[in-house]
Amino acid sequence: MSQRPAAVPNEPLTVTERRVLALAVLASFVAFLDGSVVNVALPAISADVGGGLALQQWVIDAYLITLGSLILVAGSVSDVFGRMRVVRVGLFGFALTSVAIGLAPTAELLVIMRGLQGVAGALLVPSSLALITSTFRSEKQGRAIGLWTALTSVAMLIGPLVGGVFVDAGWWRGIFYLNVIPVAIALVISFRIGQKDVRLANVTVDYLGAVLCVIGLGGVVFALIEAPRLGSDSPLIIWPAVVGVLALIGFLARQATARHPLMPLSLFRVRNFGWGNIATTFIYAALSLNGLVVVVYLQQVAGLSATASGFTMIPLTIIMILLSPRVGRLAGRWGPRPFMTVGPILAGIGMLLMLSITPDFNYWTQLLPGILVFGVGLAITVSPLTTAILGSIEPARSGIASAVNNAISRIAGLLAIALIGVIMGGAISLDGLQRTLLVCAGLLVLGGVVSWIGIRRTAVVAVPDH
Repeated sequence: MSQRPAAVPNEPLTVTERRVLALAVLASFVAFLDGSVVNVALPAISADVGGGLALQQWVIDAYLITLGSLILVAGSVSDVFGRMRVVRVGLFGFALTSVAIGLAPTAELLVIMRGLQGVAGALLVPSSLALITSTFRSEKQGRAIGLWTALTSVAMLIGPLVGGVFVDAGWWRGIFYLNVIPVAIALVISFRIGQKDVRLANVTVDYLGAVLCVIGLGGVVFALIEAPRLGSDSPLIIWPAVVGVLALIGFLARQATARHPLMPLSLFRVRNFGWGNIATTFIYAALSLNGLVVVVYLQQVAGLSATASGFTMIPLTIIMILLSPRVGRLAGRWGPRPFMTVGPILAGIGMLLMLSITPDFNYWTQLLPGILVFGVGLAITVSPLTTAILGSIEPARSGIASAVNNAISRIAGLLAIALIGVIMGGAISLDGLQRTLLVCAGLLVLGGVVSWIGIRRTAVVAVPDH
């Protein structure tokens, strides 16, 4: 019996593999760039169009609601119509909505356009990651995911810096036009890849499930964000919350009975996929909460400019760029469990070190040590987490598997941000910052513990729809 040849360590990538990786990086890059830019610009946006903390939450959550709910549809759509085609549509849509946000004259229109931008963003990340998982296998896949993590981390670097420059120059709207550049480059690359698009036969999209998911998330998040302003006993809070919860229950029931569900519950019977997504929920809730609160605190309380607050996160991104490819290769060789255990716990320790922040703010002694430890922990976590989850599912289902994982990470961040008012007490302050850091540290440690309990060496499993 012939045996499959062993993977060659550090085997060079082919031309097609390099182009696929470049496209995947750029398609995800625009989504990550947008997130890092927007956090820096939130104080300037609310100062210009009004709305205070509630508007700042909605600028983030309008995007995350449509992204988190429709990302599941995107996973099915990419499997049905082809990942390359879906990536191209997402790129065009993201560019158009980015320009529309930059031109929006009112807070209401800006929030609406952010929601539409989330629709386009939903087409990008799962489809681009599915391109990687369907193109690369074994050690190459771990290396490719590590490179994807490192290179997309560049968005975290240039987003706050360039965004800070635009904001301090009095032109926050310009930050949204930045997305057009990587989109144009990605589109050119997509047409130069000779690889045939992968499509699954006899598969349809569960549109009813999508509607239930959007209504469910929208109702619950609206209630969480507006409750401090309208009062938790207001009918305008109670009814959206009730409808939202019922819709989410209906969504889960639909996924258990639909012929081609958006979120096949059978995927969660695969050990690494199920446990990995539980870890994802804790880890990404912490990352989203911390990423918003710290940047806004530095500007509104510590008194840093938008550019200076962007500079504070440079060490984090440099660490991600340097370590992620190496960690990705090691996780592909040794398995993801030790990295997914140690990484989140170390990142949580970094959060606790940030508790030394005082009203007399000093970046070098109070924030930088925590950022360095947090950065190392994050770099150890992200690539192995992605490898464990997506590497456990066969390539034919990589689109929906990637979509489910991305939806869970975005929804975790969405709900965490919606709870900012409850955690912080309704205003950005030192006490609120410290409460948030404690919550984030606890969530990260839980992510590490869950990984230790549940994750094993990656094994690909064929999964039925039910």
